[in-house]
Amino acid sequence: MTQETLIQLLADGEFHSGEEAGSLLGVSRTAIWKQFKKLELLGLPLEVQKGRGYRIAGGLDLLDKQKILSLIPESISCASAGFDIFDSIGSTNAVAAEKAQQGGSHGYFCLAEQQTAGRGRRGREWQSPYGRNVYLSMVWEFQSGAAALEGLSLSVGVAVARALSDIGVSSARLKWPNDVLCDNKKLAGILLEMQGDPAGLCQVVVGVGVNVDMGKAQTTGISQPWIDAASIVGCVDRNTFTATLVSHLWNVLTEFSRRGFAELRDEWSSLDAYKDCEVMVQLGDKWVSGVASGVDSGGGLVLNVDGVRQVFKGGEVSVRSQTS
Repeated sequence: MTQETLIQLLADGEFHSGEEAGSLLGVSRTAIWKQFKKLELLGLPLEVQKGRGYRIAGGLDLLDKQKILSLIPESISCASAGFDIFDSIGSTNAVAAEKAQQGGSHGYFCLAEQQTAGRGRRGREWQSPYGRNVYLSMVWEFQSGAAALEGLSLSVGVAVARALSDIGVSSARLKWPNDVLCDNKKLAGILLEMQGDPAGLCQVVVGVGVNVDMGKAQTTGISQPWIDAASIVGCVDRNTFTATLVSHLWNVLTEFSRRGFAELRDEWSSLDAYKDCEVMVQLGDKWVSGVASGVDSGGGLVLNVDGVRQVFKGGEVSVRSQTS
């Protein structure tokens, strides 16, 4: 709690002396100095000026549970199964998965200011700078097992695109099966994990990571081109965006549970980043090239391969030339 309290003090972007921080936390000046050093390990841009104290340059827009919930329509009962916001945790998906195992978790939401073990698709690390982006996981139950989940990741992509459009990011496009791009750079990612009965009642943990404001974050460990919402539309209120994202996720998953992906297919297709593009699909060590021709009613990627229609249910797709 000491770390969280200190971050809240510095979130305004103003200078605060060591004495002020020590008095607030009831610890010595030496202990406060050690706490400030820990903040640097979080990647926060800590600035020190003699005679003025410490500050986080530019401040932080911290998540506020009550503010987020107040911005969500009353018709969405997203807090009924729990709505947690953590400071720094391993992975929001891991917390949500544990909640799902306990039962009664349909509609549970978990967010964090930072993830220390965030994961993307195929086990890739998801860079999670503190207090800059949105790291969200939710639990949703399905009655018919894996058979009812076709097109789910694409449907979640539609929800993310809707939320981004609401804050002015109208140029977001969807890359099959689970990325959100802008100018062919990654803006958001989706990770789905299922547990329970593959043929009956199952729970899906829906993980979403959105780059909101990476401007002052350490990004040297990110290997692929990326972009954030702030560089597109300017300042973004994270609490307002989070409430918008939660609302769209709830509505889209409710619609998906009733009608499946077919009702969302046209909207996804209108946002298809690679429509009519020459693409490569990697399946293990095998590469298949063709022209992307949208998706079928189950969310499978449709390729025109030398005049033959082929549908892919998995794999990695890229517009880049085959290099290996």
